Amino acid sequence: QVKLVESGGGSVQAGGSLRLSCEASKFTYPAHCMEWHRQAPGKEREEVATLDSDGDTSYAASVKGRFTISKDIAKNTLYLQMDSLKPEDTGMYYCAAAPWNCWVHAPANFWGQGTQVTVSS
Repeated sequence: QVKLVESGGGSVQAGGSLRLSCEASKFTYPAHCMEWHRQAPGKEREEVATLDSDGDTSYAASVKGRFTISKDIAKNTLYLQMDSLKPEDTGMYYCAAAPWNCWVHAPANFWGQGTQVTVSS
């Protein structure tokens, strides 16, 4: 099994920053896609960023230029650096992973429990 555990969420004022972490257990696939998703109450889940095994990244237009996805392979940890936060960034953030490259464009099969991010104005 692959276990993903998110951390780093919290409350911050608009314009502030947070760094989310996602620690993965038993995940050492040569090809993989790591993702960050978020969901606000009553809203659909939104993919905010992805990171492929070759280092390629993608971002939702709403966060491009403000969020940065990265990973530390040695620590089996995925990060999401969030800067210039806005109230609309509020939501539950989930990390997800799949044992294939992001260009496969298939739903991830491993998910974390989520960490709450609240941005106040």
